[in-house]
Amino acid sequence: MAQYAPLKRQLVLVVEDEPILRMAALDMVEDAGFEAVEATDATDAIKILETRPDIRIVFTDVDMPRGIDGLKLAALIRERWPPIHVIVTSGKVEIGRMKLPVDCVFFGKPYDERRVVAEMNRMSRIC
Repeated sequence: MAQYAPLKRQLVLVVEDEPILRMAALDMVEDAGFEAVEATDATDAIKILETRPDIRIVFTDVDMPRGIDGLKLAALIRERWPPIHVIVTSGKVEIGRMKLPVDCVFFGKPYDERRVVAEMNRMSRIC
């Protein structure tokens, strides 16, 4: 009988500065069958992206400390790592008041986890 290597789960980088929200997002990602890596802010996310070429999706909050917000992070990802898909979320910023980078998807908080997971699944099929 032939043996098959298990399918490698796609990697999602979760960028959220609020610990409770980050843990909830990590649980959502892992429960959906993805592998999750966490970053506490955009600066940490950039360091991770520079060393992890296997990341395919970034799920980021907009409001974060240390100068780089989630929108700037999304724009940087579009420039430096164009194949990576980006999901942006915020409970404070409305989509009509911000310029979302090309090929990024926005979900307002509180977001419907089923819709976010469906979007991650859609993104993972086109990676």
